[in-house]
Amino acid sequence: MVWIDLILFIVLFALFVYVFASVTITNLHKVYLVFHFSMMLWPFCQFAIKTTDNPKIQLFYVKFAFIDATLLSIGWLLFTILLTGQLHILRKKISLLLFVPMIFIALVIIVNPSGMFVQPIHGGYMERIYGPIFWVIVTIATTYVVISLYIIYLALSSNKTARIKKQVSQVIRGVCVLTAFVLLDIFLNVVLSHSLPVVIPGLTSLGILLSAIFFVIAIHRDKIFDIVTIAHQDIIDTIGQGILVLDDNQTVVEINQSLLPHVNIHIGDRFDMTLILPPDELDGKFDVLLYTYRKQPLEKTEIELFYPNINRYITIHAAPILVSDIMVGRIITFQDMTEIHHLIDATNLQYESLQERNLELIRIQNELFQTNQKLKQMAVTDSLTGCYNRHYLTQQLEHEVIKNMKYQTPFTILIIDIDFFKSINDNYGHLVGDVVICNTVEIIKQTLRQTDILARYGGEEFIIYLPNTSQAHAKLLAERVKSAIEANKVRIDNVAHALSITISIGLLSLNNFTVKHVNNPKIHLNDMFETVDKALYQAKKEGRNRIVSIVK
Repeated sequence: MVWIDLILFIVLFALFVYVFASVTITNLHKVYLVFHFSMMLWPFCQFAIKTTDNPKIQLFYVKFAFIDATLLSIGWLLFTILLTGQLHILRKKISLLLFVPMIFIALVIIVNPSGMFVQPIHGGYMERIYGPIFWVIVTIATTYVVISLYIIYLALSSNKTARIKKQVSQVIRGVCVLTAFVLLDIFLNVVLSHSLPVVIPGLTSLGILLSAIFFVIAIHRDKIFDIVTIAHQDIIDTIGQGILVLDDNQTVVEINQSLLPHVNIHIGDRFDMTLILPPDELDGKFDVLLYTYRKQPLEKTEIELFYPNINRYITIHAAPILVSDIMVGRIITFQDMTEIHHLIDATNLQYESLQERNLELIRIQNELFQTNQKLKQMAVTDSLTGCYNRHYLTQQLEHEVIKNMKYQTPFTILIIDIDFFKSINDNYGHLVGDVVICNTVEIIKQTLRQTDILARYGGEEFIIYLPNTSQAHAKLLAERVKSAIEANKVRIDNVAHALSITISIGLLSLNNFTVKHVNNPKIHLNDMFETVDKALYQAKKEGRNRIVSIVK
């Protein structure tokens, strides 16, 4: 009978080692391990009491066992809070009150005032009598259990996931079994201690063992503690990139679902980088990648490859996994860049299309510019001779008159008429007349300066504007024009002899700028045209082929 509690302790310790070695340690694990360790201490203390006859040592083990029982109560409550996810309870200031009863009980147990907690029978604590403090301890421990059951009830009646509810349901069986055996132990060995002939040992320890078995079943079957691992795997499997995790021996320890369908690699295989490179592309351009991967394992390396068998562009990125600057493995990711390439190609096509459209628009713009230039030129030039027309001359002279008035600059206007031009049209036809006009314009242009403006005034009449030109200089220029025309011989197809023509010139020089219509250049311009026209009429009247000048 003495060895029952020790055997139970050993079994509990074995379960403790199993849990510690088989699961990842998290906050929930830590609380459970403390809780499990507290469960182990009770049967150990019950065994230790029976191994000595020293009352003081026996009392120590009794006190230690019940202090452990208080730890068991508070540990169970914390374990329940973490298991159900009610962490907000621990964040409140009132959560500190959960530990106050435990501290109070521990102090009272240690002091055992006037034997109010426990007293010996027959001089030792192998058999003992419990006082009122024992019942306070039972009441407080029961309160912890009730609070835990209430938290479990809230979890079961809330909208928690089915997985959490299943875990809580399994664990509640354990606490019910533990509570039942503890109450049975108290009822038989404390309440009915005077009625029963012997003490029934190991009831509480057996209840602890059975509840621990329920917890271990839940841990192993329902994966209570594997939430981090499950979340980790779910996250890895939902990532679109292929992920391969290697240990420091290049052995595959993790591979996600995105990569599995595309590679013939399994957990536990030894990984070789060359096996994932396209075989037809194993040439010098990958030497840097392989050299860095093999010779510089602490460096990150990346390359993009085209796999013709699946028609995909894949970027391979290899990076070391470091713990305290020590490489413990590698993580290799595979990212499909095909869609990005397609987008880039589509963007390039759109860019090229836009470039072509832009070039076409530029070409059309240039054509429109040239057309506009031609239209502008046509609007200001005479279609037959190519010199300026009367409209352009009028507009230009309006500006020139105002400028010359402002700066007191002399200028001259010549009006030219081809002599006996009507007889040329009558004798040779209008086509020959057009040739004569064009030939005359060419000769006039050869004698003018670049600043002078020649315009067809109408029919066979032309006006020449001579800016910044005095009367004397204008007469010399007019004589040169008249002589050049008279010396010119116009040769006409189908006409036996060359034609000789002469011109009459009216000349108006303006040196006096105290004119009435200075503020209205149009009126002043009409007056000038009328005056120079009179001079031309006078030249014709005096016999043609001459110059008549007027000075104002």
